[in-house]
Amino acid sequence: MVFAKGARVHQPDYGPGTIVETNEHHTLIAFDHGGVRKFVTSMVSLTRSDAPAPAAAPKRGRRSGNST
Repeated sequence: MVFAKGARVHQPDYGPGTIVETNEHHTLIAFDHGGVRKFVTSMVSLTRSDAPAPAAAPKRGRRSGNST
């Protein structure tokens, strides 16, 4: 089964994640609880996932360094 960039998938060892990049050789997946992993496209076992992606962490503002 072929998945497009941005597709939500489930991998048996790492759980739900989002396809970051994919081509005929490799598939890069950002997992909800396991970082980013690279797989050989022809060998990776994936199923479609209906689980929503986790909310992105809020970006923190840059500190100016002035402490007066």
